[in-house]
Amino acid sequence: MKNILITGGAGFIGSSLAERLAKNPKYNILIVDNLLTGKIENIPQANNVTFINADVNNTVDMAEVFFKNEINYVFHYAAVVGVRRTLENPLFVLHDIEGFKNILSNCVEHSIERVFYASSSEVYGISKEFPQNEESTPLNARLPYSIVKSVGESYCESFKQEHNLDYTIFRFFNTYGPNQSPDFVVSRFIDKAIQNEPITIYGDGSQSRTFCFINDHLDACCNALENKQFVNDVVNIGNNKEYSILELAETIIELTNSSSELIFKPARKRGDMQRRQPCILKMNKLLNRKFTSLTEGLQQIIQLRSPERSIEN
Repeated sequence: MKNILITGGAGFIGSSLAERLAKNPKYNILIVDNLLTGKIENIPQANNVTFINADVNNTVDMAEVFFKNEINYVFHYAAVVGVRRTLENPLFVLHDIEGFKNILSNCVEHSIERVFYASSSEVYGISKEFPQNEESTPLNARLPYSIVKSVGESYCESFKQEHNLDYTIFRFFNTYGPNQSPDFVVSRFIDKAIQNEPITIYGDGSQSRTFCFINDHLDACCNALENKQFVNDVVNIGNNKEYSILELAETIIELTNSSSELIFKPARKRGDMQRRQPCILKMNKLLNRKFTSLTEGLQQIIQLRSPERSIEN
């Protein structure tokens, strides 16, 4: 049996990862979350899943977690997330640096086999190179959330150099799925469309994003663990097909047969990059199959949230 710790495991991606890994009887899953943004109902109900309400930024909490549990692998996903939350609480975001020190120090002390760190596409900042390549695209982080994610990457690399702690850094691009919080664009647009309420777009909607369905995301990350791929390396986790925010809204309105109108408001002054597109050479090696199309992924969410609103294509 292998024991896997997932911090932030009550959040959308962390709980989805826990649910996926828990299907393997070879794994025991330990979830640590302070429920700041995670939800207790997200935690999988399985015999091999244990939940601990604790804060990764608290040194005593984490020392106790590691001391009482024989952990083999760590997925460090705990973080303050959400554009508005991170912009409005910059000092709160910076506290996550303590979490890196706590997690990695305990990983060294307890001889953890490998730590998987959830970084973000935001470390690329305002890029002029597309697609954004893990090796060649300069990191240009400016906002506190972006800077903290970059610091986390540096911690992983430094702990490898000084303590030989193996790591894999995942740079997450937009991931969406059925259990995602309404704080994020896909879920927010779908909820509004289902209720025939206005959908708000900041700016003219020309800003582009890529959207990776949660199943593709999980397959890639789990393969990195199970196939021992990209050890001591950085991997973009995302889809490279770009859509404008306006296209996303229009697609969701069509798929839900909604009467929602589009409301345009002034562009956000900070935190809304014009473009995101990952280089997926490494992602393709991890996924080793075709990506889920945006339409297919959206339809799966709509079918779960409002079956009567789903239409055939």
